[in-house]
Amino acid sequence: QVQLVESGGGLVQPGGSLGLSCAGSGSIFSINAMGWYRQAPGKQRELVAVITSGGITNYNDSVKGRFTISRDNAKNTVYLQMNSLKPEDTAVYYCNADIRPYGVPRYYAYWGQGTQVTVSS
Repeated sequence: QVQLVESGGGLVQPGGSLGLSCAGSGSIFSINAMGWYRQAPGKQRELVAVITSGGITNYNDSVKGRFTISRDNAKNTVYLQMNSLKPEDTAVYYCNADIRPYGVPRYYAYWGQGTQVTVSS
């Protein structure tokens, strides 16, 4: 059984920083892209940042220059460092990964359980 477990998140003041991590566990053969999405109340889920297995990154324009995505392939873990946080960054953040389990000839999209990030004074 494959799962993604997130950690981090919480309450932070505007201008502050917060870090998220998401670790894959279980019967993982390989992982392609890993990323972070977020969903604010009343809004659709949107891509925040994505990183390929080779380290190529892509960011939502709203977070460029403030957020940094990285990964540790040996640990099957993706990170999101969030700096200069704004109230509009408040949302539930979900990690996502394209994972090929052992014994399975294709990749599937897996999601973490979500973690709340609240930016407020």
